[in-house]
Amino acid sequence: MNVLVIGSGGREHALCWSLAKSTLCSKLYCAPGNPGIAAVAECVPLAPGKQDELIAFAKEKHIGFVMIGPEVPLIDGLADRFMAAGIKALGPSAKGAILEGSKGFVKDLCRDFDIPTAAYQRFTDAAAAKAFAATLGLPVVIKADGVAAGKGVIIAETREAADAAINDILGGAFGAAGSELVVEEYLDGEEASFFALTDGEHVLPLIGAQDHKRAFDGDKGLNTGGMGAYSPAPVLTPEVVEKTVERILKPTVRAMKERGRLYVGVLFAGLMIKNGEPKLIEFNCRFGDPETQVILPRLNSDLLAVLLAAHDGVLDQVSLRWHDEVALTVVMATKGYPGDYPKGSAIKGLDEAAKLPGVTIFHAGTAMKDGQLVASGGRVLNITATAKTVREARERAYAAVDLIDWPEGFCRRDIAWRALAREG
Repeated sequence: MNVLVIGSGGREHALCWSLAKSTLCSKLYCAPGNPGIAAVAECVPLAPGKQDELIAFAKEKHIGFVMIGPEVPLIDGLADRFMAAGIKALGPSAKGAILEGSKGFVKDLCRDFDIPTAAYQRFTDAAAAKAFAATLGLPVVIKADGVAAGKGVIIAETREAADAAINDILGGAFGAAGSELVVEEYLDGEEASFFALTDGEHVLPLIGAQDHKRAFDGDKGLNTGGMGAYSPAPVLTPEVVEKTVERILKPTVRAMKERGRLYVGVLFAGLMIKNGEPKLIEFNCRFGDPETQVILPRLNSDLLAVLLAAHDGVLDQVSLRWHDEVALTVVMATKGYPGDYPKGSAIKGLDEAAKLPGVTIFHAGTAMKDGQLVASGGRVLNITATAKTVREARERAYAAVDLIDWPEGFCRRDIAWRALAREG
């Protein structure tokens, strides 16, 4: 069948890379794609927000299945539009995508259905938010209610920082995403990401990964969309995975159905784990970025067949096979990210880097200008490597990074430091 992937980042490159291997896929398109995706799919210059144009294109090309990568089109109802047009698309409806679209909704759902998470309250009034924050101790977490490209969460170490974050969010720093905010207790422990597919009834666990949100080594600097990841994550023991599925994922899918918000698609749980007990930090309604870039290289099943099973409501008939190897990805970003950064700097050396054993390079924010590959975003490249151990995968990834000629770029040099400490 003809397949269309929506999006242009590293997650979508990984999805296209995996879907292109499917025996069920006869022709693969990506809208709008990027120069890296162009090596495995035909890129179509249609932005995810151009819903009418995307529907028309899908009809013209007889698209049999659509995979929607980013969260904003899902929140805006793109899956609903495809389904209304009679085109199979995987991703929650707009009613389902509220799991990522409103942090306050998720917190209330957790409260009502006894899903383990941090203590919290929701606010639209700054003074009331500050007063509640003062009761929680430090650090305290301040979250814009809506989607803010991974930047709407502030971990405030001081009372002044908490008050400033509240003022910023309710003052419009994150636009409509900050019309309301959540103040919640800080959970300490080890953070991890866990993924599952659901058809609205059944939950099929995928695997987990560990992301690195802070911009700089030692978990310093501002939160980002993710500066690197690896899978498997040792903190996600079989016992922790079982608790996550039984106490968090399955109750959420049941709760959404009960609330008239049938949830079909990828369910991504951001977790905090302490003493073997997982608590929910937040949900995402799509594959993670950069976690997808380490999960899919480990998948030994046909991705398209699994995604179709989720859409068709037969996930209980599916089992998955995974490679035992470790996968690790290092994000190369433009200097200045996650703040202001320039665009258009030239990138060289990718061909040589990609020749290293076990290395795959996923493009996240690149473009072609006058025949030259250039940076067009904050997070620009995902240098992914697979190997038998975390240490070897990391060595391979950083060896590839060192072959890339991009003075305007930077990366963290300590990806997987927790796993390395466990390996000894």
